[in-house]
Amino acid sequence: MRPFSQVDVFSTEPLKGNPVAVVHDADGVGEEEMQRFAHWTNLSETTFLLAPTDPAADYRLRIFTPGTELPFAGHPTIGSAHAWLEAGGVPRSADEVVQECGAGLLRIRRNARLAFAAPPLLRDGPVSEDERKQILTALRLTDDDVVDLSWGDNGPGWVVVLMRDADAVLEVRPDWSSFGDLDIGVVGPYPPGSECAVEVRAFCPSIGVVEDPVTGSLNASVGQWLAGDSLPASYVASQGTALGRRGRVHVEKEGDTVWVGGDAATTIKGTVGVGA
Repeated sequence: MRPFSQVDVFSTEPLKGNPVAVVHDADGVGEEEMQRFAHWTNLSETTFLLAPTDPAADYRLRIFTPGTELPFAGHPTIGSAHAWLEAGGVPRSADEVVQECGAGLLRIRRNARLAFAAPPLLRDGPVSEDERKQILTALRLTDDDVVDLSWGDNGPGWVVVLMRDADAVLEVRPDWSSFGDLDIGVVGPYPPGSECAVEVRAFCPSIGVVEDPVTGSLNASVGQWLAGDSLPASYVASQGTALGRRGRVHVEKEGDTVWVGGDAATTIKGTVGVGA
């Protein structure tokens, strides 16, 4: 039996964020069993904490959706760092935790809330005309509905659609049969003076998740694209509204680095018979 935590990430309100299942001390658990367990939990992500292989890291993390392994994901990064620290993990630095994952080494700073430094994008820039047509068809949108589109792939494969406002984001009703292998993020601004700067939605059926409640990796992509330009250098994003959640993602651009932070709270603790 191994220690287990389930952590609610990106909300200050109980059970209003995005849960991640975290298996501690997971060295010795095989990849197939990790994937089976992630499929069984049926959460957007399940993670496994392991001993690091890089001497600069505090721990190593493997991240699974119900259908596949990801090199990086945001809410699992914050939730797993929270679980590791709560279980007695002691980082090499008092100010930061260093996570080793498929995307390399990620810095997670410890201020009022945990925040990770967005990893470099694997693909960015404009979409092709064929890609644009597929994206608009998948979202049931027209050219007039969209302000701009950009690739923002930092591991999960995001392409990001900027819409005219938050209400338009909440009105999107996707055509799931047209997605193919696309993972699409949608973002639109709230009026000036609102509690949050933008509303965000994440559609990712290709990895076994239809709509993700609150998504750190997508908000990292949005911040790398728009923070300090179309959006303030520091802002709060709302996500999960369409699913009855109340996610709040804190995005801050400092120089060339975008930090993505959020609150985390453990909701379940126990043990699981994985790899036993």
